[in-house]
Amino acid sequence: LSRTIAENSLVVLLQGLQGEETTVDLRNESTARGRLLNVDAFMNVRLRDVVYRDRRGRSARLQDLFITGRNVRYVHIPDHVDILKTIQNQLAQIHRVRSFGSEGGGGRKEFSRTTK
Repeated sequence: LSRTIAENSLVVLLQGLQGEETTVDLRNESTARGRLLNVDAFMNVRLRDVVYRDRRGRSARLQDLFITGRNVRYVHIPDHVDILKTIQNQLAQIHRVRSFGSEGGGGRKEFSRTTK
């Protein structure tokens, strides 16, 4: 299910940013800047080595931050990222995972038992 959601939304672009330094604007007008570790199909975001800035401008350093998708307002795409290429690469990766094992009859085969 989560693959299908990601595949049919722009979450694939965010998933392609894994490992990149980016800024996430939150709905409460705060921001978090850090290295993107993971984004799931529901846009839950995990960042590492974060500088968190609240709405009053006070900042704090955090080793790890998890942001629920419903709190994300905007994710900044770094200038050097080729958006179209990133989406195509992520979709290709999703299709590779989905088709893994389907070639040649699918999945793992158990030893066949011969009855005499």
